[in-house]
Amino acid sequence: MPLEAVEARRLYRQVADQLRALIDSGEYAVGSRLPTERDLAEQLKVSRPTVREALIALEVEGRVRIRVGSGIYVSEPPALAPPLPALAEIEGPFELLRAREFLEGAIAEQAARVAIAEDIARIDASLEAMATVQHPGEASMIHDRAFHIAVAGCLDNAVLVRVVGELFDQRLNPYFAKLAHYFENPESWNAALAEHRAIRDAIAAHDPDAARMTMREHLARSQARFAQNFGAEASSTSRIRASSG
Repeated sequence: MPLEAVEARRLYRQVADQLRALIDSGEYAVGSRLPTERDLAEQLKVSRPTVREALIALEVEGRVRIRVGSGIYVSEPPALAPPLPALAEIEGPFELLRAREFLEGAIAEQAARVAIAEDIARIDASLEAMATVQHPGEASMIHDRAFHIAVAGCLDNAVLVRVVGELFDQRLNPYFAKLAHYFENPESWNAALAEHRAIRDAIAAHDPDAARMTMREHLARSQARFAQNFGAEASSTSRIRASSG
């Protein structure tokens, strides 16, 4: 038989698959509470963001329900689940934000070197639009995307503009939307807007170091906003009995 490509499975998919198997086997019954996020991370020897991504994926599938401040509970599997993108097709939100932090930090640094008045005007237009919309919502996402595209546009390179747009668009999926549902609000939007303005000011001042730093800090803080705990952190006696492979 022909050989098939070997896939490096993402950690959050492995965690989701293992938890799903434990639920299916009855290890965790419908209505029972899973171990805390911290406990799962310690037992599986993975990061808490990886566990969070796995739990979000399982909630989108209808296998668990996250109750903020209480914990993560096993749900009755939906009889007719709507078709969802396969986990294999979706990057984990934290992996995506880390990639953007690296790439867009370098782009902002170069933008500060080459930006002209017209570039700053486009960035300013996106910021003005961002300040007039409510978040979360479709309009805020459009203007957020426009800001990052405007920064990339300073380099006058269509490939970089396309890559930045495509990376941003990867958050337009049910897994990222569910994560945002828990942690994005008007306060987080105002914080992000202030961070965007700091990036703009560094680029307008033609300060490459500050532009790189403010962009990277913005995307790092985006990760931090998504990294807040959404479950109970009281000690749990539950333990995972399967291996973490």
